[in-house]
Amino acid sequence: MRFVPAPATVFWRLAFVAAVIAVLVLSLLPAGDLPRFTRGWDKIQHALAYGGLGLLGLAAWPQRAGLVFAALLAFGAGIEVLQGLSGWRSAEWGDLLADAIGLGVVAVAYAQWRRLAPAGT
Repeated sequence: MRFVPAPATVFWRLAFVAAVIAVLVLSLLPAGDLPRFTRGWDKIQHALAYGGLGLLGLAAWPQRAGLVFAALLAFGAGIEVLQGLSGWRSAEWGDLLADAIGLGVVAVAYAQWRRLAPAGT
C-alpha cells in the first residue's frame, strides 16, 4: 500500500514551496527592482521571512523539525552566496544571522508547544 499525504499536508507543502520560491526570487532581484515595502528594516524582514518559512515547513513536515530548520538555514546561506556572486546584491553575515534568529524563535516556540501540548496533538 502506497502512502498518500492528507490534503492538508499537500496544501502546506505547496504553500511551503511557493514561499521558498518567493523568498529566493525576492532575494536575488536587484535592490532597485524590489517592491517599495521591502526596502528598509532588512534584518527584521529576514527574521520574519525565515520564521514564516519555518512555520510553513513545520506544518508540512511536523515530524522532521530538525531537518526543516537545518535545510532552511542552508537555504539562507546559499542565498547569501548567490547574492555575493550576483554583482548587484551583497552577501552579509548579518542576514544569515537574522535568518537563524527567525528560525530559532520558531524552533523554541515549537519545542515549548510540543512539551506543553497534550499527547497526540
